[in-house]
Amino acid sequence: MRAVVCLFFLLFFTAQVPAQTLGGQSAYNFLKFPASPQVSALGGISVSHQSNDLSLAFGNPAQLDSAMHTQMAANFNALYAGVKNLHWMLALRNQKLQTNFAAGILYFDYGATQQTDAAGNIEGMYQPRDFVVQLMASREYLNRWKYGLTLKFLASNYGPYRSSAIAADVGVLYRDTANLLQASIVAINMGGQLNRYNPAEPEELPFDLQIGISKKLAKAPIRFSITAHHLHRFNILYNDTVFNNNNGFENASAKKFSFDKLFQHFVFSTQVLIGGRVEVTAGYNVLRSQELKVSTGGNGLTGFSLGAGVLFSKLQLRYARTYFQNNVAYNQIGLTMPLNQYFGLGSWSEKAGW
Repeated sequence: MRAVVCLFFLLFFTAQVPAQTLGGQSAYNFLKFPASPQVSALGGISVSHQSNDLSLAFGNPAQLDSAMHTQMAANFNALYAGVKNLHWMLALRNQKLQTNFAAGILYFDYGATQQTDAAGNIEGMYQPRDFVVQLMASREYLNRWKYGLTLKFLASNYGPYRSSAIAADVGVLYRDTANLLQASIVAINMGGQLNRYNPAEPEELPFDLQIGISKKLAKAPIRFSITAHHLHRFNILYNDTVFNNNNGFENASAKKFSFDKLFQHFVFSTQVLIGGRVEVTAGYNVLRSQELKVSTGGNGLTGFSLGAGVLFSKLQLRYARTYFQNNVAYNQIGLTMPLNQYFGLGSWSEKAGW
């Protein structure tokens, strides 16, 4: 336990590696969107939460577990302005290789948009799209360690502007079942563009270095989690100096230390398991709360997220509601199914070596 805590703070205070840009200045920012209801309810980022939910592996391949064999996850979102989002995953375990595999896709459909020239003349319609296809693998080391790798293909289509890229995620997870503790570290979105929106202007991927700790109480069905993100850079609050100067807001200093900047790296969450069948989850994303607050009015539950899940033997149903500003929230639903419980894939996979 002490070693994990020391590692947590050591990485946070020493990891100041110059890396890819932050604050909305990178490409493919749809990768930051939480793909599943449980991750949304946990605050939008979770790399150490322990649950038999395949969707958790989308953000950290080390969370891909052998218990998720033949599990399928499907998550659906209806966002603002008619934007639609779909997330799908499937996992299999190969016993001969002692390796867990999974594949997934995250897809955004932004509807139909008019295409105009510089003078405003309508030239037709186009349908902007974003998607990422992922292939994941994880293995165990000794009794407490797991490590995983994700390979990604990214693509964006915004009418005349198109781009693609390849990227990778690498995660390591430590599990102490005796103390009901789990910790993980993951580096995500390491890679580069294959094709650029503008050939003369390369863009960076939204790289992130994250670490998390989750602890379940021994005598109560409650689990607490703390996740820290963007450990490679201290000052992460988006700072539009032109907008701030024009509207009387204070510009953030890149060098000045403050506890406010420190806590912007953290996401706090808790989950209660009722009767082994019902999950109730709450999370708070400090950075989201700071970036989206409105100084001239109430901010309500900005930065908070809530969720609930019902767990059956053959089906898991989850729902999340995330608050971005006062009275502005989006809803997310998802289901997870062990396909071997429906189609007899267990006997087939054993014969095939999976």
